[in-house]
Amino acid sequence: MLWAQWRLVTPIIVCFLAVGGWGQAQPPDSALGADSSSEASPLVLTFQDALARARKNEPRFLSARTDFGLAHQDKVQARAALLPTLTYNSQFLYTQPNGTPSGVFIANNAVHEYLSQGNAHEVINLAGGQVHDLRRARAAEAAAKAKLEVASRGLTVTVAQTFYGLVAAQRKYATSELAFAEAERFLKLSRDLEHGGEVAHSDVIKAEIHFNDRQRGLQDARLAMENARLALAVILFPSLNQNFTTVDDVNLAPQLPSFQEAQALAAKDNPELGAASETLAAGNAEVWAARSAHFPTLSVDYWYGLDSDHLAVRNPDRTRNLGYAAAATLEVPIWSWGAMQSKVKQAELNRDRTKLELSFTRRQLAANLQSFYHEAEMSKAQLGMLQQSFELASEGLRLTTLRYQAGESTVLEVVDAQNTLAQAHDAYDDAQVRYRVAVAELQTLTGAF
Repeated sequence: MLWAQWRLVTPIIVCFLAVGGWGQAQPPDSALGADSSSEASPLVLTFQDALARARKNEPRFLSARTDFGLAHQDKVQARAALLPTLTYNSQFLYTQPNGTPSGVFIANNAVHEYLSQGNAHEVINLAGGQVHDLRRARAAEAAAKAKLEVASRGLTVTVAQTFYGLVAAQRKYATSELAFAEAERFLKLSRDLEHGGEVAHSDVIKAEIHFNDRQRGLQDARLAMENARLALAVILFPSLNQNFTTVDDVNLAPQLPSFQEAQALAAKDNPELGAASETLAAGNAEVWAARSAHFPTLSVDYWYGLDSDHLAVRNPDRTRNLGYAAAATLEVPIWSWGAMQSKVKQAELNRDRTKLELSFTRRQLAANLQSFYHEAEMSKAQLGMLQQSFELASEGLRLTTLRYQAGESTVLEVVDAQNTLAQAHDAYDDAQVRYRVAVAELQTLTGAF
């Protein structure tokens, strides 16, 4: 097989890998999560399929989702603190009798006392402490939601790196297969030429050394492919399942927008900036909530039910036991040994820290936007050059091999041409993956485009 026909042969090999050929690493039977259904048809995964599975299994993303759920419940509790609570109390008190209506203990109302009451209780901070707590909880929930989006976009980058890392490893394995076959063909050619007296035995030695190197490279490529498959399987599946194949869609990366468009998207839809802003809002609300502890608190209670020496709606004399009572209590804080002032100071320190974090996040966003965009732009620009290098290397190998057969080139030139072609093909595959990952990193700031 001639290297000049590389572009025609490579898609066939990649398709073969996708349906379980060279690219399907066969894991040894092991107690460490070996899949019992290894003989079943392999699961075919696109990048979106892999991303959906990772969102169900990746711990950091699930932790961010849990944090959002916890923040939501904090908001529910803070909102409930603004509303009255309703409880029901049922109690029986017995006092040793001594001939008086209250029995032995003068503080009791009767020898037999029955209580069955509902109580509505409300506590109001006159400085609006509960309102500030609710505002803080709402801001914290919004910050947790933004952090969940940050985790989601970060997960996209992680999946892109591992998914397309496996695609690249499979391509490199295919390249190593072809390089090994070419080295084997060249070794045979050099031996045939030696038998005809056209080349020296040193050429055969050099060809055999090159053949051994290619064999070793093939083994390394297979190991790298198996490791890449394991890395992806850990993210995608709750158990270590390697019975899957990946769809090679690395060529379908989205088009890169202009830098001005990327800036507009980042300013409009950046979750890191949103999380920092909401965290600052929560810090401000926390300061006001701490300050409100210096103000009086009004407690209001309303009871309805019975408190009588007879467990009945009416007494034997037909007087009614059911009734209501109400109480209002005003608590004015006087002295707390500096505890309230300390809480205010803590809240202010936390707020000042969030201000610094917000400022840093803005600077970091501007820097990352330029860095990620230039990375994507550069990797895209290099694709054309690397493709041209691959085509030139393929043609160079063909011509060098023909010249060697005609006795016009040395074995070193052929070996160098073979190495150059393999390196050019690997570099082109790496560049495609690099661009795809660079786009995913840029989209962590801009969102999808």
